[in-house]
Amino acid sequence: MNSVTSEATTYSRDASSMLVSTIISPEGSLEVLSQDEVNRLRDTSSNGLHDILRRCALAVLNCGSQTDDSVAVLNAHKNFEIEVLQQDRGIRLKLDNAPGDAFVDGKMIRGIREHLSSVLRDIVYVANEIQNTPRFDLTTTEGTTNAVFHILRNAGALKSSREPSLVTCWGGHSINREEYEYTKDVGYHLGLRDLDICTGCGPGAMKGPMKGANVAHAKQRRTEGRYLGISEPGIIAAESPNPIVNELIIMPDIEKRLEAFVRTAHGIIVFPGGVGTAEEILYLLGILLHPENSELPFPVIFTGPASSAEYFKQIDEFIAYTLGEEARSRYTIIIDNPVEVARTMRGGIEEVAEFRRQHQDAFYYNWRLHIAPHFQQPFAPTHANMSGLALHRNQPVHELAANLRRAFSGIVAGNVKKEGIEEIERDGPFRLTAEAELMERLDALLTSFVAQGRMKLPGSDYVPCYTLCK
Repeated sequence: MNSVTSEATTYSRDASSMLVSTIISPEGSLEVLSQDEVNRLRDTSSNGLHDILRRCALAVLNCGSQTDDSVAVLNAHKNFEIEVLQQDRGIRLKLDNAPGDAFVDGKMIRGIREHLSSVLRDIVYVANEIQNTPRFDLTTTEGTTNAVFHILRNAGALKSSREPSLVTCWGGHSINREEYEYTKDVGYHLGLRDLDICTGCGPGAMKGPMKGANVAHAKQRRTEGRYLGISEPGIIAAESPNPIVNELIIMPDIEKRLEAFVRTAHGIIVFPGGVGTAEEILYLLGILLHPENSELPFPVIFTGPASSAEYFKQIDEFIAYTLGEEARSRYTIIIDNPVEVARTMRGGIEEVAEFRRQHQDAFYYNWRLHIAPHFQQPFAPTHANMSGLALHRNQPVHELAANLRRAFSGIVAGNVKKEGIEEIERDGPFRLTAEAELMERLDALLTSFVAQGRMKLPGSDYVPCYTLCK
């Protein structure tokens, strides 16, 4: 073991495993904690915060990982530990056996250090101000929406002085090279038009638009470009934050993560993806189909290279069958034309800005968007809950969209989330039951995702975590 002491850290490297043990100071976002907060972050019981801190911290430090299996990540770093040290001049973080790629010459890469500080900030804030206080009734629509607002505000993500410019980009972490290059090209043309990027913060279609926009912002001398990444504890280990993210936010669960996306975005672009992307599409359309949102301008574009035309044809046909023509009217499909995508989105955002001016609405948070409770309440992907989903068309379309969203969310959990993977290993695949024709359509869509390699990162053998029953 060799040791080097630097201004910021005490650094040691195990040459055989490229692991690092060090002590660092948080980067700006949270420097002082109470003794109670420190104790909760150290608490390894089910009521403590140590497990969630360890998982999220490892995900941040493991940036660039080639696996999307959160259990595999945790097993590969069984000896990793993080401890919060309370000192007179503030707190420090003690890391043992951290991934060595997060360090250069004994110092943690600054962007990773910032991400680690964001993790600490959000875990502490949510535990203290959201989950353990009567201030927010998370069983109500108003309480949940207010909680999402306060988490975003505490993270500094709500920029009241900026004109509408934030484009949320959704798409798969497991996409081919052509699709990845296309996401970069779209991001580049968005950036040339002074638009900022928000994604799920991981690789693939979450990284590409940020990378392209970053180059365009440099050309336009736009020094305050935003690359906002929004994650949650269950998914972050499978989709570690990419290095371009300059604002990282950890929401408490997938439902609040999705609400953060749609309330901060001024428009949404969907690239090719798998079940996670399908979940996001169904969430968005289910919200926009609610009668209270019928007049709200909200530009939505599905796009990809020419080779992905069949993918979007399948998505479009599934939406038409399950949700109807009104749902199709809420998005535009543009194939193999990044410039047109950027121009269309720029025009749509200008309509959003004008609408909010006329109604004196905030630019930074879409309060007017109505989100029904069944899109907000956390869904636990257990075998009982998955088999009990109402997957039939004899219900309002926004309710069917909510149940289909839950089905896809459960499959995502079974594919990459720790709790979902463990559930499948213990009790076998989830069982989904639906009316006959809907089941055939769902089967065809999921089978195409598997055939196209959209369920897992390349090099991984995919074993379905679900079975379909008529």
